[in-house]
Amino acid sequence: MEDPELAAIRAARMNQLQQQGAPTGGGEDESKRAAEEQMRLDLLATVLDTAARERLSRIALVSAERARQIEAMLLRLAQGGQLRGRVTEQQLIDLLEQADDAQSKSAPKKGAIVFQRRKGGFDDDDDF
Repeated sequence: MEDPELAAIRAARMNQLQQQGAPTGGGEDESKRAAEEQMRLDLLATVLDTAARERLSRIALVSAERARQIEAMLLRLAQGGQLRGRVTEQQLIDLLEQADDAQSKSAPKKGAIVFQRRKGGFDDDDDF
């Protein structure tokens, strides 16, 4: 007995792999992108519950790049089989916080004061 959501995710991934292997012509590129976008939206609709989907759409209004980043994380988790059921709004918030923590550790914040200590300092022999 297989979970219908998992079956949908697997089917979407198989379609994606098949589309990547097919040769594309000049006019097919646009239709391929549209099909991938539709597949991405379908998969997100399968993975997210209603409240989480609404929150992600509000995030996209403020920062489209941030929303794409979170969507990519969710799709990787779904394709890797790491999601057990639908993602709730609270789980999405936790995922956002984890992404913020990872981003803040990797890059220093803008405008942050950085202190650098130099070895050597003052000698005791200096007269003041």
